[in-house]
Parts: sequence; C-alpha cells; structure tokens
Amino acid sequence: MKVVVLAITLLIALCSVSGDHLVVGNVANRVLLAKHEMVEYNAFPFMKRVKYYFYSGPEYKKIQGIQALDTLHSRASVNITAGGVGHSFVNLRMKSERGKGLAYDIGIYVNPDFQ
Repeated sequence: MKVVVLAITLLIALCSVSGDHLVVGNVANRVLLAKHEMVEYNAFPFMKRVKYYFYSGPEYKKIQGIQALDTLHSRASVNITAGGVGHSFVNLRMKSERGKGLAYDIGIYVNPDFQ
C-alpha cells in the first residue's frame, strides 16, 4: 500500500511541472493596468536564454502588483532584480530552459488613486 501511495505521489509531482509564473502584490482588486506586454525570445540549441524587462512609471504612481505568466509552460524562471511593489519601477530577469525559448505575458498594475 505504501508503494502505491509513493508511486501516485511521484506521478503527480512529475505531471505537475509547469511554467514558472510570477504574481506579486495586488493584481485583481481596485488596481489599474499600467503596462501590458508580451516578451518573447527565440530558442538557441543547448543554450539558456536570458532576457531583461524594465518598467519605469511616474514617481507618484507606485506599483501595486506585477504579473508575469509563462505562456509556453516551460521550466523558465522569472524574478525581480530591482524595484517592485511599492516602487515606481521594476526590473525583471527571465531565464529559459536549456534549448527553449521564452514567452512571458507581463502586466504591471498601479493604484488608480495616486494622490
């Protein structure tokens, strides 16, 4: 019985590997989509591809949420290198799986009440 449970757990873990999404802050309630962009980078055999994304808005509009969705559902990763929620700018670093490309749907959300 323990072997069956272990096998099912291992199967679920292997099947649930999907893209690495980044959702930080508030992206649903009372926020305004300030920037929406698709970031794509072509694959190169046997190489990991790295792409940087920079957003800078007005100083008085602070970022409330950041959403970066992997549209290829690969094993790519995305992280924030500078700025982010509470700042008026953000820098994102995206790294692809070896031999694969990048495709991220990026949304930057700000507070509409900017006073």
